[in-house]
Amino acid sequence: MAEIFNFRRPSFSLAVILFALTLISNSISTLSFQTLTNNPNFDSKTALFGDAELADDGSYVRLTRPSISSSGMVMHADPLVFTDPTTSFSSEFSFSISPGDGDGLVLALVPSGGSFVLSDATRFLGVEFDTRMDVNVGDLNANHVGINVNDFESVSVSNVTALNLVLNSGERLKSWIDYESSSKRIEVRLGKFEDPRPNNPVLAYAIDLAKMWGAEEVRVGITSFNSNSTQSCSVYSWSFRVRKVRNSMHSMPVDPRNVGKEHGESVRTEKRGFCLLRMIGQLIFATACAALVAFMVIFMWMIFGNVRSCSPVFTAKSAVYPGDFRYEKFDVVVVEKDGDDLKK
Repeated sequence: MAEIFNFRRPSFSLAVILFALTLISNSISTLSFQTLTNNPNFDSKTALFGDAELADDGSYVRLTRPSISSSGMVMHADPLVFTDPTTSFSSEFSFSISPGDGDGLVLALVPSGGSFVLSDATRFLGVEFDTRMDVNVGDLNANHVGINVNDFESVSVSNVTALNLVLNSGERLKSWIDYESSSKRIEVRLGKFEDPRPNNPVLAYAIDLAKMWGAEEVRVGITSFNSNSTQSCSVYSWSFRVRKVRNSMHSMPVDPRNVGKEHGESVRTEKRGFCLLRMIGQLIFATACAALVAFMVIFMWMIFGNVRSCSPVFTAKSAVYPGDFRYEKFDVVVVEKDGDDLKK
C-alpha cells in the first residue's frame, strides 16, 4: 500500500480521494443502491461509501464525520462512455462545508477497473472545492475552486472570495458542472443555495473527454477527505444527467480563453471579435432597412406625383359669338316748374 500512495505531492488529498474512488468502482456490481432510492433529492442509482451516511432522517448525506481522517463518497452507479462524440453531461448538487482547514470536497471522474499508482500520468478529471492552501500544488488560497486534469495542480482556478462566498462557512452552496461535447468544454458555476443558476461560469476549461478516455468506462462521484481536520462536508442534493448534444447546436466552439486566470481568479473577457461582427451585421441590416424605406417613399411619391401631373387639365373657355345689338333712341324731357309753364 505504501507504494501505491507514492504520490509526487503526498499532501494533496485529491490523490487519495481518486484512489479510493477507483478501488470502490471495481466492486460496484456487488453493492446495493437502496439507501438513496426513496430520497427525491438524489438520483435513484446512487450509492454511499466510506463514512458517508444519511443524516437528519435521510434528508441529506454527510460525507465526512467531524473527526480526524474521515472520508466518504457518494457515487453515481451507471458508468459513462465518451466514445459517442455527442455525449455530454450536467451535474447539479448542493453542499456545505463546516469551518476548518480540511480539504473540502471533489467531484471526480476516473476510469473504472484496475488499481493504479496515481501520478502525473493518471488520467482523471476533478473539480475541487478546496478549503486548504497547499503550497506544494500551487494553491491560490484556502477558498478556491479548481479544475484538475491528470495532475495534482489545477489547470484552472478561481478565488471564490471574489464572489463573496466562503466555502467552509457552513452555508449551503450550489454548484453546476456542465460538459459540452460539441465545444469540448467544461464549465463550473457556483452560487448560494437560494440563488438562480449564474449566467457566467467561475471556471471554464477546454478538454476532449472522448480523446482522453476513448472507449473506457468512467465513474463519477462526490468525495471528501478531511485529513487532520475535524471538518465535515455534507451533500443535500445531487443529480447527474448524461445528454446527447448534436454538433449542429453549436456553429463554432466556445473560446475557453475568455475565462482565464489572473492572480488565481478567473478573468471573464468579452468576445470582442464576435461582438464587433454582430455590431457590423446590425449596422448593415439597419442600413438596408433604411434604404428600403427610402426606396419605397420615393417610389410612392413618383406614382402619386405622376398621377397628379398627368391628370387632364380642363381649361374653362367661353365661346364668343358675334351677336346682334339693337340701339334705340331715347328722348329726354326736362321739365322745369316755373309757375304753371312747362318747358321741354
